[in-house]
Amino acid sequence: MKLDKVRNIGIMAHIDAGKTTTTERMLFYTGKTHRLGEVHDGAAIMDWMDQEKERGITITSAATTCYWRDHEINIIDTPGHVDFTVEVERSLRVLDGAVALFCAVGGVEPQSETVWRQADKYGVPRVAYINKMDRTGADFALALKTMKERFGSNCVAISIPAGEGDLFSGIIDLMTMKFRVFHEDSNGTTYDDLDVPEDMVETARQYRETLLEAVADFDDHLLEQFLHDEPLDPVQVMAAVRRATIASHMVPVLCGSSFKNKGIQKLLDSIVDFLPSPLDKPPIEGHAEGDSDKVLQRLPKLDEPAAALAFKIMTDPYVGRLTYMRVYSGTIKAGSYLYNPNSGKKERIARLLRMHSNKREDVQEAVAGDIIAAIGLRKTTTGDTLCDVKHPIILEQMSFPEPVVSVSIEPKTQADQDKLTNALVKLAEEDPTLQVRHDEETAQTVISGMGELHLEILVDRLMREFGVEASVGRPSVAYKEAITREVECEERFVRQSGGKGQFAHVLLRLRPTDDGEHYVFVNKIVGGAVPREFVPAVERGVREAMENGILAGFPVTGVHCELYDGSTHEVDSNEMAFRVAASKAFQSGAKKAKPVLLEPMMDVEVVVPEAYMGSVVGDLNSRRGKINGMVPRDGATIVAVTVPLSEMFGYANTLRNISQGRAVFSMQFSKYLPVPAEVSKKMLEKVRI
Repeated sequence: MKLDKVRNIGIMAHIDAGKTTTTERMLFYTGKTHRLGEVHDGAAIMDWMDQEKERGITITSAATTCYWRDHEINIIDTPGHVDFTVEVERSLRVLDGAVALFCAVGGVEPQSETVWRQADKYGVPRVAYINKMDRTGADFALALKTMKERFGSNCVAISIPAGEGDLFSGIIDLMTMKFRVFHEDSNGTTYDDLDVPEDMVETARQYRETLLEAVADFDDHLLEQFLHDEPLDPVQVMAAVRRATIASHMVPVLCGSSFKNKGIQKLLDSIVDFLPSPLDKPPIEGHAEGDSDKVLQRLPKLDEPAAALAFKIMTDPYVGRLTYMRVYSGTIKAGSYLYNPNSGKKERIARLLRMHSNKREDVQEAVAGDIIAAIGLRKTTTGDTLCDVKHPIILEQMSFPEPVVSVSIEPKTQADQDKLTNALVKLAEEDPTLQVRHDEETAQTVISGMGELHLEILVDRLMREFGVEASVGRPSVAYKEAITREVECEERFVRQSGGKGQFAHVLLRLRPTDDGEHYVFVNKIVGGAVPREFVPAVERGVREAMENGILAGFPVTGVHCELYDGSTHEVDSNEMAFRVAASKAFQSGAKKAKPVLLEPMMDVEVVVPEAYMGSVVGDLNSRRGKINGMVPRDGATIVAVTVPLSEMFGYANTLRNISQGRAVFSMQFSKYLPVPAEVSKKMLEKVRI
């Protein structure tokens, strides 16, 4: 397959917008599958995990390949739930384009904004697809308007619906001004392209005018023709839309109903026509091994040195550890060796697999532009670079959000303890947002994740996949601590027990970081008061002390630490002594720096009918919620509010009860903020008891 005929795309959206159903239809129409897999039946090919089938949601991103109009389309279907946002993050990092899905009834949801920002962060061009046009309450114009307002993007319709809700009968293509009607008896595989219905001609003409204006803005030649009312060449219009989309100046918007098999072929056409091939993207950049200032580039060509990025690790029950990677340049062959500059190790690729959800097909080589899975990579983790042994390059690594919710796990027997340890090692490899620690005081294993659902799925997998019998504690919030003012602290650590002793003396200056960074360490020593070889030990000592705060033992964040003086003993000073001295200095200094507790705050959006508005807002206020705004929408109101995570446990049941099941909410992490004084006082009293 020539590179210009390859499309690496992701399907992204908020929960329940129809991503998996849309992907299933794409596989059906491209001939990859011969039956329609439905999410509600637990029969969707892309949702292959037991937990996905039971809950009807996507948990892990699944990759597959299909072919349309002589083009190869590599698709990654990503989860919509905010707890699994890491799957979207790492998928977008390696994709060339994306399809953003929206519900014609719900429009832009909070998670839609999150995935849109993630796509902006990685500069991923996208087309938008407004799904569920057949549902009661569908409103194409409102959804399009909301997209423009919320994203500030140039979202332009290239197809519009003929009718909405029960009256949705087909799609009007604004490029060709044809009305496409799908045949129900063929599951939408056959259709007729007719003239636009008379009652839709004026509406279609206005939308087409807007489309041509947007295209003319991007192409001077077309602008000239447009201003002189000359007919525009459809081929030139298509080419201009493609260039504008790839440059992220424009987002083509389509519509349809995936469940009712209407509009998918036009979406496939748009993926081929408007989204970039690997050749349309700028060369991937990285830096030289050992020199982060030296920028290196790799072009998407077969004769370039090989470079790939590992973006996902998975444990497959049949073939073991799978490493998903995007090949950016060169050729990678099964049985060959690649170099991992992040770990400094050479790795042998035993097998290469092209994945189709959880099924696999052996291939002998992968080339630039491929998304492939490899077996045999033992030391490679998410975000690592794999490259030609003779031409090392380190591609930019991925950053992941920190976990905000924790649960404790207690194995029932010693055999379960061993199983638990092995299982958590494998799960932590797969999921960079899972953190595991051992609580010294309670002797329990504590796992932290992105939300209640995330932890529920992890615990379910521990018990089902790995056979661990364990008792699980209630979810708890991942609090942090921070200092609020600048202090200076000094610590002299002296131990004499006959023979060689221990001596270290450090003076530290602590203050909050300026831009919210977790930890900044600066060496301000002049004249060698603390020899250079002991400075890393000081930094490590402070970092270790930050893991257990001074107020309630939570990790400390936002610390700017300067080592500005100290002294040594020519015989008794060593790294261990400086580590202990730095740790003690930090503890004494942090106590004087007015430490505060920080709690995770969540951005919550509640869609509530007018009748229950008062009860819902009153309940949110009682949870220390801060109302940020209210937007009316079709007999309901969208309430945007920021609420502490600690107050949101069990909120789904409460909301269901006070609104008779008619209100819905979505929630995502916002930021850490200080706990109010009266709440902090009660918390600290409990900790001390």
